[in-house]
Amino acid sequence: QVQLVESGGGLVQAGGSLRVSCAASGRTIGNYAMGWFRQAPGKEREFVATINWSGADTYYEHSVKGRFTISRDNSKNTMYLQMNSLKPEDTAVYYCAAEWDYSGSYYTKKYDYTYWGQGTQVTVSS
Repeated sequence: QVQLVESGGGLVQAGGSLRVSCAASGRTIGNYAMGWFRQAPGKEREFVATINWSGADTYYEHSVKGRFTISRDNSKNTMYLQMNSLKPEDTAVYYCAAEWDYSGSYYTKKYDYTYWGQGTQVTVSS
């Protein structure tokens, strides 16, 4: 079992930056692929970014590529999402997710993940 807790969300103006964090407990995240998803009211939870177990490989949804950076510090059992040049359409609850992985791969589908945090709200105003 691994427990995930997001933090760092808040209210920012368009063009601003935030860094959200995902702290894991119960197990080391060194054996897990991890990802960030977001969900706006009335919308499906959508993929944002993913990172493999070592942090060597990452992948981003098209609309955030170049603006967001996913990273992990396995020694701290923490994953991060640095969000720059924020836009109002980035407003959503941001969730972190983890999935046991032995291949060093990453995953972009929400159905591939077993463990989820409770989410942290990010609101971007015009």
